[in-house]
Amino acid sequence: MRMTTPVRWHATLLAVGTAATLALTACAGSGGSAGGTERKIDVSTTISNEPVTLTLAYTNDPPTKALIDGFTKQHPNVTIKPQLTPFNDYVKSIKLSMSSGEPPDIAQYNPGAMSSLVPAGLILDLGPWAKAHGWAEKFPQAGLEVLTSDKSAKQFGTGSLYAVPGGLSVLGVFYNKSILAEAGVKDVPKTLADFEGAMQRVKDSGKVPLSVGALQVGGFHLWNALLNVTGDVGAYRPWVYGQAGSTIENPGAQKATQTLSGWVRKGFVPASANATADTDAQANFAKGKSAFLVTGNWAAAALEDEMGDDVGFFLTPSESGEPVAVASGASVAYAISAKTANPNVAAAFLDYLSSPEAAKIQFDGGFMPVDTKAELDAEGLRAEITTGFTRVAQSNGIVPFPDFASPGMIDKLTPGVQGLISDTVTADDFLRSLQKSWDEHHGS
Repeated sequence: MRMTTPVRWHATLLAVGTAATLALTACAGSGGSAGGTERKIDVSTTISNEPVTLTLAYTNDPPTKALIDGFTKQHPNVTIKPQLTPFNDYVKSIKLSMSSGEPPDIAQYNPGAMSSLVPAGLILDLGPWAKAHGWAEKFPQAGLEVLTSDKSAKQFGTGSLYAVPGGLSVLGVFYNKSILAEAGVKDVPKTLADFEGAMQRVKDSGKVPLSVGALQVGGFHLWNALLNVTGDVGAYRPWVYGQAGSTIENPGAQKATQTLSGWVRKGFVPASANATADTDAQANFAKGKSAFLVTGNWAAAALEDEMGDDVGFFLTPSESGEPVAVASGASVAYAISAKTANPNVAAAFLDYLSSPEAAKIQFDGGFMPVDTKAELDAEGLRAEITTGFTRVAQSNGIVPFPDFASPGMIDKLTPGVQGLISDTVTADDFLRSLQKSWDEHHGS
């Protein structure tokens, strides 16, 4: 996600009725129009003072409600009703609700759902609003690029913009300061070899080096963290975006996989990892049962509450010790229904997500802010996370997690890494299974 340095944005949303309506007309999709004809929408950055009610469908627990409250405080004539659906049911339910006669006006973006919603014309191409609101300057390119796709929703990073981010994240390494000090590790690892050396010292001291929740996504997060620093982002990004001819069967991915297998054989990964859930891995780390935990910034608030100043964070270090240029991350993002009666109001809410006020809400909610230049006054653990994230994000080094590559990829990643941990799957077999899932979706 190559990114130009975003322009610092100091302005708040336009006040109601103070700006002239833009003379732009957009073909915003055919999903909400009769007879299959393309619907014409007059795009405006102005929202009137007439009462408006929107519905917003979302999953998990991003700071959605707080962002709604922030927006509606600025626009008291607007009511946004949140509709929460558990993650396991979200993809199926959002496909059904967005194709219904009364879909939610705004929906949390999910690439699995978009594979049918985009081709069917059920969500708006946001290009006209991106131009009207100046989103290329307000949102980091890294956050927008992954939310663009062709009309088949199979290749990302190209085509039209279908959502904007409402909160970002980054994958890294949390560490227990006391355990490292007791093991004789004086400095935060600067190279991948330093990291391995620190884990060996911890193991030699009788403690567990890593907490890993391979029963769920924690296992492939560990593999992904290694891929970020051993792989070639020039090969990974086209693959995860679905670009024709791409492959994960490459030297960088092979090295990451072999490194993970080596860590297993050295005893850095607990034998119980395949039976450990992500929540249990995090709890074990928080209770001082391991020195390191590879996960995202979303865990920071809970870990800081339990561990206080004893927890730190760093991005997976590079082999050379050079500043990390790549890290996996994701965004909580929002799309607009092609059938909404109030597309400009919905777009105004999306625009609000890039504001300084929203940045604080996103950060307080456990996410990295969309405005990567936001002044957050972070301290301690949050400051360490912010420093690492900002450096990578501003050089456009945030890349999607590998399950983004195809709808069935997670079903290959999780058991595949479990096989690496149990030493029943070879690196070649693991990567071949990932590429097979990719080929089945994108075509070989």
